[in-house]
Amino acid sequence: MKKIVTILGARPQFVKGAVLSRVIQKHKEVEEIIVHTGQHFDANMSAVFFDEMQIPKPKYNLNINGLSHGAMTGQMLEKIEDILLAEKPDAVIVYGDTNSTLAGALAAKKLQVKVVHIEAGLRSFNIQMPEEVNRILTDRIANLLSCPTDIAVSNLKNEGFNGFDILVEKHGDIMKDAVEFYSKVSEEKSTIISDLNLVKNEFVLATIHRQENTDDQEKLTNVFSALEEINKTKQVILPLHPRTKKMLEKYCLQPNITFIDPVGYFSMLELLKNCSMVITDSGGLQKEAFFNKKFCVIAREETEWKELEKNGYATISGTNTETLVNDFNQFLTLNKSFEEELYGNNVGEKIYQSIKKLIQ
Repeated sequence: MKKIVTILGARPQFVKGAVLSRVIQKHKEVEEIIVHTGQHFDANMSAVFFDEMQIPKPKYNLNINGLSHGAMTGQMLEKIEDILLAEKPDAVIVYGDTNSTLAGALAAKKLQVKVVHIEAGLRSFNIQMPEEVNRILTDRIANLLSCPTDIAVSNLKNEGFNGFDILVEKHGDIMKDAVEFYSKVSEEKSTIISDLNLVKNEFVLATIHRQENTDDQEKLTNVFSALEEINKTKQVILPLHPRTKKMLEKYCLQPNITFIDPVGYFSMLELLKNCSMVITDSGGLQKEAFFNKKFCVIAREETEWKELEKNGYATISGTNTETLVNDFNQFLTLNKSFEEELYGNNVGEKIYQSIKKLIQ
């Protein structure tokens, strides 16, 4: 039986990985070994998380976190290499743009093991972002690039990938499969809407956690000033990331909005389903807003998911207070069907079939 090793390091990667794991288990043709690097320590990722999410438990947990980019990537590279030498897989699968992604791809490539990069071709065109560096390097050394969108394929073409011995395929966004699967059970698993006494479409869901925003006092002040202003129109609910909490305290900011503790995936889905709009600096949440038919105000200067902005489902507002508030108000009066197929269907199965061909 053929064998693949999947490298995961953050909660969103486990949610995406679960989609492919279910397809692999259904076909019973390939053995999958899961490695958790431990990159993002997440209190919500307990044994209960794996059971409730129906995610296979990792065979290896490297517990590497809280280090500089170089130290983290280096330690992961070393330990993943040991695992690959022991397991002798036919391919290694990596997701997205974390240090775990790059370390897994590098370890595999140096051992001449085939690399599959899921969510390939995404570009913010901001080379100052560590994630941008990780995704560019991973794309260049992979054997199979699974692209979520036409824009991602076009990005690779513009970078000359047509001339490389790398298979570039558009499969769609695997997160769409995940949202569709888990949306069927999230209401049973989470009581967050009733616990917080929230009314459907009467609150805004916000998340602010990116280092470029949290570590810049002016940006953080501007964003939360906007959220305070928006809170006068609709209640703003913000699950508070530890880094954001630390920096709000450092800058003595006490915004008048509703902060809640970080939430699990089912509760986040319920908040998305029931909110009126999303304001975020997260990448993944922009798409999940679309999958739940919500407009998204992006508190960043760029986005990897340009089709959302191009089709009028999201807007890049940056961190200017007035712009954020104005964009929120414009979306309040806008009606769209959200019926456009931007991210494909049955994505996990399509990716699996391409991987099977690669390792035959």
